[in-house]
Amino acid sequence: MLLDRSERSFPRVIIIGGGFGGVEVARCLKDKEVEVLLIDRNNFHTFQPLMYQVATGTLAADAISFPIRKMFKSQQNFRFRMADVTEIDHTEKIVKTSVGDYDYDYLVIATGATSNFFGNKQVEQYALPMKSIHEALNIRSYVLQNLEEAVLRKNYHDRERFLNFVVVGGGPTGVELSGAIAEIQLHMLKKDYPELSKNEMKVYLVEGTGNILAALSEKSSQDAERYLRDLGVNILLNTQVTGYDGDTIKFSNGESIPTKTVIWGAGVMGQFPAGIHPEIIQRGNRIQTDGQCRVSGMGNVYAIGDVAAMITEDTPRGLPGVAPAAQQQGAYVAKHILKNMNNQQAADFKYFDKGSMATIGRNKAVVDMGRFHMKGFIAWLTWMFVHLVSIFGFRNKLVTFVNWSIKFFTKNSGIRLIINKYKRPDVEKETEPEYHS
Repeated sequence: MLLDRSERSFPRVIIIGGGFGGVEVARCLKDKEVEVLLIDRNNFHTFQPLMYQVATGTLAADAISFPIRKMFKSQQNFRFRMADVTEIDHTEKIVKTSVGDYDYDYLVIATGATSNFFGNKQVEQYALPMKSIHEALNIRSYVLQNLEEAVLRKNYHDRERFLNFVVVGGGPTGVELSGAIAEIQLHMLKKDYPELSKNEMKVYLVEGTGNILAALSEKSSQDAERYLRDLGVNILLNTQVTGYDGDTIKFSNGESIPTKTVIWGAGVMGQFPAGIHPEIIQRGNRIQTDGQCRVSGMGNVYAIGDVAAMITEDTPRGLPGVAPAAQQQGAYVAKHILKNMNNQQAADFKYFDKGSMATIGRNKAVVDMGRFHMKGFIAWLTWMFVHLVSIFGFRNKLVTFVNWSIKFFTKNSGIRLIINKYKRPDVEKETEPEYHS
């Protein structure tokens, strides 16, 4: 493939990844004397904090997605290419992609993270991750498919594994997802499936440590646990998953649950193209950076967001994997590039923690802002406002608000559609040994 060595007057900044961090870098370089090229395998940006609402039918996929080209339609120095990045050649300063090779002066790696199954290949094969729109739609389809399958079974024993839903991971994703599935049980199951009893459907949240929402305050963790239990969610703490064969999930304490649906939210790991030195890969498959987001040993290359591990005295375990951290890093890197072009020194990056929050079903949430803690309905309104104003696009904000309003007043979410059936890998049955006489 030919290199894209354009006749340009300004330095080229290539951004790999159209998530929160990558988009923020591009926005902050508007009208600056640089050429911005953003590369992503999708032509849209996804508002990931609301992915679970797509998975549970509250929102349609396009309500939390926004076209990247439309996002930057008024930015003259911006270009976009939809492609898979296969390799970074930092010696020649070239990014190799599925549609061509592009040279750069500055490179920002903002490729995000994918699900981490911690080496358990069996769980990886059968569990459902939720790190993309496609995966969220798979969950929506598969939950509904299993309810349809349950209707066909004559007795509870045959229906049980189709009506047990297990969410692994007690972080915000797991908490919000298990709460949303529990609301399907409480408010929609009997309406849509009168043949089934809501007492037959069970939702489990499995957490390997002693509390959920460990990144939030102890008060928020306790409140969230109480709200989930009020919704009927069975919370299993200090419980590690040891295996899942597609029919039964097994735990370290010897217990097991028959289930067709295991949704995995227990961990993430960075994802990035080839060309990164193995010695700078940190825990969680993240790229180590210095205090100015620069990748060690790779000139003019930055890493931000979930893919980066900024290991400093202030952040010995790196920054939290949340949207505000990626956005703040993105804005910082844009300024750092401009300072570098002008031979100016830059101070180290400082993360400003604006707080953390999680919602637990209808009109319940927890919010931590410094030492200030909120819970219940007021916290839920705060959560809604923060997320609503953060969504890209007026139409998306309006559609989301309307859907939330309908659900609040009717306790009903209407996007229970199986557009494309999810085909899970066939369950491997144990074969009995053959005996020869």
